[in-house]
Amino acid sequence: QVQLVESGGGLVQAGGSLRLSCAASKITFRLNAMGWYQQAPGKQRELVAVITSGGSVNYADSVKGRFTISGDNAKNTVYLQMNSLKPEDTAVYYCNAKSPYFFGDGNAWGQGTQVTVSS
Repeated sequence: QVQLVESGGGLVQAGGSLRLSCAASKITFRLNAMGWYQQAPGKQRELVAVITSGGSVNYADSVKGRFTISGDNAKNTVYLQMNSLKPEDTAVYYCNAKSPYFFGDGNAWGQGTQVTVSS
């Protein structure tokens, strides 16, 4: 069963930076895409950024110009560089991986990492 292990969350002041990492293990096939979602208290989980195995990227409008997603297909790893952080970026960030070989809807999720931005 695939495991997604996240790291890099924490507490930072507004204007600061954090880098999230996520590594997928226990898989023997290529992933279609990896990405990051955020979920703030009382809100639904929302896409932050996604990168496909071909290198195409997509960002939520709220993070364009501030966040950068990158990945390493060989290592099944994805990174999210978050700059110019704002208090409204505070949320639990979940790593996501997509593959038709996953059971169910083709999605796998990490356990989440907390990002807190103080004003």
